[in-house]
Amino acid sequence: MSVERHPLAPFLPPDATRLFLGSFPPPRKRWSMEFFYPNLQNDFWRIFGLVYFNDKDHFLRTDVKKFDADKIQAFLRQEKMAFYDTATEVIRQRENASDAFLQVVQSLDLEEILLRRIPHCHTLLTTGEKATVTLLTLIQAAKPPVGGCSEFLFHGRPMRLYRLPSSSRAYPLPLDKKAEIYAKILHSPSPQISEF
Repeated sequence: MSVERHPLAPFLPPDATRLFLGSFPPPRKRWSMEFFYPNLQNDFWRIFGLVYFNDKDHFLRTDVKKFDADKIQAFLRQEKMAFYDTATEVIRQRENASDAFLQVVQSLDLEEILLRRIPHCHTLLTTGEKATVTLLTLIQAAKPPVGGCSEFLFHGRPMRLYRLPSSSRAYPLPLDKKAEIYAKILHSPSPQISEF
């Protein structure tokens, strides 16, 4: 099986304080836009619509059945949110979007992204099991429960890791319940992270 390289550049507003990390994009035939979480069957942007606008369709275009990448990116810049994935090269063992069949060949260069490109970032948020497990090979942190967090140091920088429930519809939790967990984390004030 061939190695697939990540098709998107990291989305890194220079003043970003939070970095969301998924696993890897789905096959391109499932994309509705050129951005992260492009699959219409994935509820990530519906969750964000509910959390911030009480409208699951807020980030959907009205003219075609697609997510609105421009609207999403403008919102993320305003909220100082960065996005990338934990894997930069994978072997897709089945031609689908399931993380269960992704073999990670190369993970992201977290030091390059965090220390050099988003120096104000204090929080990482993983969006699923594969993303969490892959990230934990790169940092010294305890694995948090879904909806929970753990503190860690990254090159002397105090940080927090939050583990969000997967936005995939395969994850057995209703959309409104996922949105409740996201809202609790995203609407909480910036954490006072202990030096340890």
